[in-house]
Amino acid sequence: MLPAGLPLMLVPFSIYNILEYLVPGFSWNHEIWHVNMASGGDWSFRSGDAIVAGSVVILLVELLRAARRASRRTMVDHVLSMILFVAMLIEFMTIKGIASSTFFLLLVISFVDVAAGFAVSIRAARRDVLLDGAGDGVGV
Repeated sequence: MLPAGLPLMLVPFSIYNILEYLVPGFSWNHEIWHVNMASGGDWSFRSGDAIVAGSVVILLVELLRAARRASRRTMVDHVLSMILFVAMLIEFMTIKGIASSTFFLLLVISFVDVAAGFAVSIRAARRDVLLDGAGDGVGV
């Protein structure tokens, strides 16, 4: 488990880089399983699909974490998520082996994590300010 405050998107980013750099010949297009559908069509599930699907689940968890009350730890989490997004963007643009659709989708998920996290926190902070001011007769 990652320590509190670290972005969970670090997990798929790390997995992608470990497999890309340390496993020679690894392909994100490798078929994990193949299903013959009732419609007669064929569906192939690839390793790239698996990491993107897992990242979407992680995005859900990150959004639920952001929906909690704003705190110093939440702000640190957002800043670290932004740093991770920038690192992913730089890696995507500068390293030849990383330029793939799978990594691009991870980059988009990371951006949504950053943008939605800030939006949810700002909305929660605004709600907290309105609720705190209601007892004082201020803001009415």
